[in-house]
Amino acid sequence: MSEQFLLEIRVRPNASRNKVGGTVGDPQRLVVAVQAPAVDGKANQAVVKELANALGLRARDFTIVYGELGRDKRILISGDITAIALKCEELKGAPTLL
Repeated sequence: MSEQFLLEIRVRPNASRNKVGGTVGDPQRLVVAVQAPAVDGKANQAVVKELANALGLRARDFTIVYGELGRDKRILISGDITAIALKCEELKGAPTLL
């Protein structure tokens, strides 16, 4: 049985490059920068793809449960929550792309 991990992120659409790392805000949210524009769900698709690559998971393991139309999102991730939590903490410690 797969466990689920809730991750809060801040999306930066139209970025110069795709990157996952760093934090912003209070409570702290993981920053996900994507080159895709925030039009017709393109940024959401790019966010899921980048998170999947960064966490070593499949895109189908991710579900946006809050913030489909905003920059602040909550994403439910299916998988080994211990491994996901450790990787997320590593990513949060990376320099923030502004």
